[in-house]
Order: sequence, then structure tokens, then C-alpha cells
Amino acid sequence: MKQLKTLLLATALCIGTVSFTQAQSKVAHINTNELVAAMPEMKNVQAEIQTLEKTLQTDMQSMITELQNKSKQYTAEAPTKTQEENSKRDQELQSMEQNIMQFREEASQQLQQKQQDLMQPISERARTAILKVSRAQGFDYVLDTAQGSVIMADGKNLLDDVKKELGI
Repeated sequence: MKQLKTLLLATALCIGTVSFTQAQSKVAHINTNELVAAMPEMKNVQAEIQTLEKTLQTDMQSMITELQNKSKQYTAEAPTKTQEENSKRDQELQSMEQNIMQFREEASQQLQQKQQDLMQPISERARTAILKVSRAQGFDYVLDTAQGSVIMADGKNLLDDVKKELGI
């Protein structure tokens, strides 16, 4: 009888220990910004963004130069023109300034949209690789240390394994 109680107690302890270890989640962490920056596609993205940025800057600079030249011309010719002509010229200059400001806003939006469009497939590829590696290694959760919200990161860092998966 005493052996049966001991055996039942040992079995209960064994089952409890197994349940406890299975209930604990495995946690890993990765810095996705570092991963994405290391991906070879990022060089192409950066080059495309820089090219677009230079083009937009050139366009804006030519608009500004045109505005400055007309402003100088209109200022020099103002004494020889009528009040009505000077008023129309002032309105034209104001319209050009508004166009420049509008162009600046649209250019900024265009750059952001282009960057989003180019980054989306890269981010998705990184996410897929992270999921594949984390599942293969049995992790329940992967924390992104790039977001700065991780208080403690004692789990495994998957960065090297994901880079290897991506062939980086």
C-alpha cells in the first residue's frame, strides 16, 4: 500500500512537471531594422529613393529659380508699369509661390509612397523568414527589439539564423 502511494505521488509529480514545462513559452528576439538593413535589396531601394529625391529637388530648384528671376524682373520693371499690371504680376508671383509649396508637399508624399512600395516586399520577405526560423526552432513568441518596447531580452536572438535563411 505504501509503495502504491509513493508510486502515485511520483506519477503526479512527473505529470505536474511535464505540464509545467509545456506551459512555459519559448521566447526569442530579433532587431528587424538591423535585419532589413542587412538585406541586399536595401541598396537598390536606397538608390531608387535617392534618384527620385534628386529629381524632385532639381524640379523644385528650377521652380524657385524661375520665381526669383521673375521677381527680380518684375521689381525692376515695376516703376514703368501701371498699378493694374503690377497687381497682376504680384498675383502671378504669389501663385508661383503656392505652386512651389504644393509641389514640396506632393514631392514629400511621393517619396514616402515610393519608399513604402519598395519596402513592402522586403519587409514581407523578412517577416516570412523570421516565422520560418522561429517555427523551426520551436519559439512561441518573437519580440522585435527594434521597436524599443522590450524590457528584457534573455531569449535567443534569431538575427543570425534569419540572415542565414535569407542567404545574407
